[in-house]
Amino acid sequence: MTDQTPQARLERAKEASRATAALTSADKARVLEAIALALLADAPRIIEANGRDISRGQQDGIGESLIDRLRLDEKRVAALAAAVREVAALPDPVGRVVGGHRMPNGVALEQVRVPFGVVGAIYEARPNVTVDIAALALRSGNAVVLRGGSAAHDSNAVLVDIMRAAVEGTGLTAEAIQTVDDFGRDGAKALMHGRGFIDVLIPRGSAGLIETVVTESTVPVIETGAGNVHIFLDETAPDDWARDIVVNAKVQRPSVCNAVETVLVHRQAAPRLVPLVASALESEGVAIHGDDMVVGLMSNVIPATEEDWETEYLSLDIAMKVVDSLDEALAHIRRYSTGHTESIITTDSRNAERFLAEVDSAVVMVNASTRFTDGGEFGFGAEVGISTQKLHARGPMGLSELTSTKWLARGSGQTRG
Repeated sequence: MTDQTPQARLERAKEASRATAALTSADKARVLEAIALALLADAPRIIEANGRDISRGQQDGIGESLIDRLRLDEKRVAALAAAVREVAALPDPVGRVVGGHRMPNGVALEQVRVPFGVVGAIYEARPNVTVDIAALALRSGNAVVLRGGSAAHDSNAVLVDIMRAAVEGTGLTAEAIQTVDDFGRDGAKALMHGRGFIDVLIPRGSAGLIETVVTESTVPVIETGAGNVHIFLDETAPDDWARDIVVNAKVQRPSVCNAVETVLVHRQAAPRLVPLVASALESEGVAIHGDDMVVGLMSNVIPATEEDWETEYLSLDIAMKVVDSLDEALAHIRRYSTGHTESIITTDSRNAERFLAEVDSAVVMVNASTRFTDGGEFGFGAEVGISTQKLHARGPMGLSELTSTKWLARGSGQTRG
């Protein structure tokens, strides 16, 4: 791409969106299959570029959690291709009838799903997002403009190049996938101020990035929030459920937004559960930041401060607090949660139902790991992000969340009196 301004690329994306909107479901599936094949065929090139990003990130000291998010190896590239194929196999939301009725005068009304047009995305150190969002955008009939951040610059450049070539090989214009990475901050600014060209903008990354996009954009934004995620171990929480779920939610992949960051423990269960859960976490290398009672029950605990309850660690760190009741747990979550995911471990059905009803987060769970908050796990294929807002989309966002609706009216000469 040789355009000298980001605005030119936005214009090309807008033009391309007319072509993507006209694709049949079979056409879109064929485009995505071409992308999946190209990713697998060019895996060595992707991994080589990613290696340069990893080396640069390590030299810059960006931290292990970001390095983990950044890393692409043969297994992860294969997973990217598999995710694209999963998206291709999903039901096409475009044209789906949402509702409708016949007016008393005989005009037939239908509300149907249609593409947004051009989807913009601003994200950090996550080259997999480059592929995920492109696949979801194309499957839902949209063009896409990407701004992936400097940490993954080489990886994203190669991924976009591969996908554009694959798209063009199917007969669709390559302009349906655009990047403004090479324009740096000017590219991000163009996306945020791209009224008339960008129909919806999705930020993914740090709380600071998301706040900047939400406050500075003049285009509609779907806010994906940080994940200060909680698990509450109720008085009746079984030992094995408490231990296994907390360890899985923290350790399986600590650098992602659905990893648990704070564990609340009912006071009556604390002598039983704190040593059990804390020991299991410590054996996995997790540093525990605990309140006074947790410090009293375990050695090697870092005394927690107010900042710990507010922190999304994205690392092998966890905060642990003893609470007197379900009421106190709910109050703590209301104060510190970012509205992402919360879970209760309990065998008390009344407490479980109350937790489900009163916790106001995008996803609320009973007796399950918070790591399940994921588009793939929910059956959406790759996800655009996890929305923590309440308008249009909430929770993991898949294909339907990248569409709007329009009304179709079919009459036979009716006029309004």
